[in-house]
Amino acid sequence: MIIKKFTAKTEIEAVENAKKELGEGVVVMNVKPVKNKGLFAFLKTPMVEVTVALEEESEKYTAAVSAINNVIASSKSTPVIETPVAETPEKRDSNSAIEEKLDSLQSLLEQQLQKPGEEKEEKKDETPEPPKEETETDKFMRLLHDTMLENEVDEKYAQEIIEEIELVNKPNIPFDYALANIYQKMILKFGKPSGIEPAANGIKLVFFIGPTGVGKTTTIAKIASKFRVDEKKKVALLTADTYRIAAAEQLRTYANILEVPFRVIYTVEEISKALEDFKDYDYIMIDTAGHSHQNATQKDNMCNIIHSVDDKVEKEVHLVLSATTKYRDLISIADSYKEMADYKLIFTKLDETTTLGNLLNLRLYTGASLSYVTCGQNVPDDIEDFNPQKTVKRLLGGKN
Repeated sequence: MIIKKFTAKTEIEAVENAKKELGEGVVVMNVKPVKNKGLFAFLKTPMVEVTVALEEESEKYTAAVSAINNVIASSKSTPVIETPVAETPEKRDSNSAIEEKLDSLQSLLEQQLQKPGEEKEEKKDETPEPPKEETETDKFMRLLHDTMLENEVDEKYAQEIIEEIELVNKPNIPFDYALANIYQKMILKFGKPSGIEPAANGIKLVFFIGPTGVGKTTTIAKIASKFRVDEKKKVALLTADTYRIAAAEQLRTYANILEVPFRVIYTVEEISKALEDFKDYDYIMIDTAGHSHQNATQKDNMCNIIHSVDDKVEKEVHLVLSATTKYRDLISIADSYKEMADYKLIFTKLDETTTLGNLLNLRLYTGASLSYVTCGQNVPDDIEDFNPQKTVKRLLGGKN
């Protein structure tokens, strides 16, 4: 694997430079701002450092194959698949060993898929057709499909991904190449993470919406801390959640710790007043009340608050959801809030679940970008930008 860093004025420019030198197959691994050094650092143009990776043919996507090995190794009777490397005299007999391992996987999968007590009936007067012979890649793709289902990727999306890969796979393609294709495909489906960005001019207003109990207030505190402490930005915290006194007091406590302004907002006019009072700030972050999708009054009030700043200031809306919520309920929640505004997705409580399929499910169902994920209650530590590479490895059976 070739890993190299490129520095330029913008991320786009850095990626273009990487493609010119290494080719179109580069994968962006990390993007971060570069701090200028020296006495007159503040006069220098801000730069961005982009880390890219390019897999060589002999070792293409070894990390992804290793992730799948974790799934295979979890079976007591199933040996681990080894990453294919350049063939040597000692490796020439490996094909038969791999076939034996995949045969074992085939039996394991059949046992998992076979329902208890279910047997196939054979018609007495008909000769059953011989089963279609599966290739190694077919078996391996079926393993990937089942692994996604175990991680609660919706059947519809898991099947779509497999079918898209099968369309471009060549006959008898080595399964590490098939895995590389599916790994890239899933990363592309997640898309680029989209965190909170500063306004082009003036203040950025950020609304946080979502049902009660998902950790919305704590998430706001984590993000506010990141901007206030790490980036030295001016932040004000507001809450429009007048239904839960405890939530308002919790956010007030965080505001006091961060030494930032805090207000409770009851009317649209008070938001306009806050925009005027904090016009020299970088961010105003607004907590909102969780609501039932059947409560039309609460829904109308929230819509009025969110859209009261249209054409006045740049804004973002982030829908905060728990990764532990059932997919069917997430769909209902997403549909309800979609009627209010376009939003980005924040997933909380990743530390309370072993499956991350709902992150992909909601991304594909809503089309909304993912911004942040949280994995604990500690402020400000337990939050990070959404990482599609890490998530895809988890979905394919790997570990962080």
